[in-house]
Amino acid sequence: MSEWMTSLFSFILVIAVLVTVHEFGHFWVARRLGIKVLKFSIGFGKPLLRRRGGDTEYVLAAIPLGGYVKMLDEREGPVAKEELARAFNRQTLAVRSAVVLAGPVFNFLLAIAAYALVFMVGVTGLKPIVGEVTPASLAEQGGFQAGDQMQTIAGHPVKTWDEAFLAIMEASLARKDVDVEVLDSAQSERSRHIRFSTLNEDIDRENLITFIGMAPFRLAIPPLIGDIVSGGAAEKAGLLAGDRIIAADGEDIADWRDWVHYVRSRPGMTIDLIVRRDAGETRHLLLVPEPVSSSSGEEIGQIGASVVYPREQLAALQTTVRYGPVQALLSAVDKTWSMTKLTLTMLANMFFGDVSMDNLSGPISIAQFAGQSASLGMTSFLGFIALISISLGVLNLLPIPVLDGGHLFFYACEAVLGRPLSAAAEAMGQRIGMAIILALMLVAFYNDFARILG
Repeated sequence: MSEWMTSLFSFILVIAVLVTVHEFGHFWVARRLGIKVLKFSIGFGKPLLRRRGGDTEYVLAAIPLGGYVKMLDEREGPVAKEELARAFNRQTLAVRSAVVLAGPVFNFLLAIAAYALVFMVGVTGLKPIVGEVTPASLAEQGGFQAGDQMQTIAGHPVKTWDEAFLAIMEASLARKDVDVEVLDSAQSERSRHIRFSTLNEDIDRENLITFIGMAPFRLAIPPLIGDIVSGGAAEKAGLLAGDRIIAADGEDIADWRDWVHYVRSRPGMTIDLIVRRDAGETRHLLLVPEPVSSSSGEEIGQIGASVVYPREQLAALQTTVRYGPVQALLSAVDKTWSMTKLTLTMLANMFFGDVSMDNLSGPISIAQFAGQSASLGMTSFLGFIALISISLGVLNLLPIPVLDGGHLFFYACEAVLGRPLSAAAEAMGQRIGMAIILALMLVAFYNDFARILG
């Protein structure tokens, strides 16, 4: 399956799962609280499948990018006298609020379930070992040195770079100082610091680790050719498994990452190679990387060859986080809460201008990330579903009319005033909400196309 097809399929699958869970939350709670549900639809457009069960018609529609739950409601049509007690609009404020709140809550429950599965299966990541430290940077000023392995950040244990990045990101959003406990290269315990409070400049959160002046430790991977794809550019050039790249166009190649970068930047161009074979002999070869389109639409070079990884050294840099069912569930709840707080903080900082709106991603970027996570395996894909489910839950709770949070805001006003808002006030709110959502969508689409176009 091509890369863009993988992204499209993964995107549709993620959205379908999130929408189904969200709408099922509204449906399940409405039914449990005695409200008559007329229709439960997953997707929009032409119905593909219809099935009636009791009072409810269940529909699977052609476009699985949304859904809705239609409840009995006097505002949408006449209701028989004997059915009035089951109409949504006749319910108490608490019942209506519970039904509206259920959708986002179920998104958070989905995230907890997904993270719990990830923690039970086990998630592998790189140990948070510092590589280079930039002179005069925040990291150097805080005492960081090459070889430091982070143990705790602000008192919270971190086992992987992903966990370390999220902890540092949270501190950067609050612009507060953070203490980091490390094991230095001599395996002695040391205290380091990141002083975000001393900064007057904007923080580059897209490249946060680089911005504070450190880089993850990177194992040098020799440019040693592994498997060769039949019919690929490497085979046509005469490369063999076991060949070591010595130089390209007269430029020394010492690391596999340098070689990958060199190839990707030269689609369709002839590269004059010097390689060393197992017997020690050197060969001159002419290699023409095949032009292919990346997920961002950029044309890159590809030769159809893998690398021989130094597996023992790589294994020493990796760690696997795995828990039993109870601890996995507790960790999943903690992870969901942490990601929810981080999402809310990011949104607040966007509103006040401390975080750029460039960080807002649209459906194209989400599709790309979905495809990338799916290609990395089930645990990565589950983690992505959890993250998007949290984002959907948080977004729906914002007090913007047309969203669930907007309805809850109207209900809060009703509780304060002792009566519902007028139809005119609600209609005005709906128009404002639609304008806000449309503006956010335009920004998100703009960011997507800006990333594609570089």
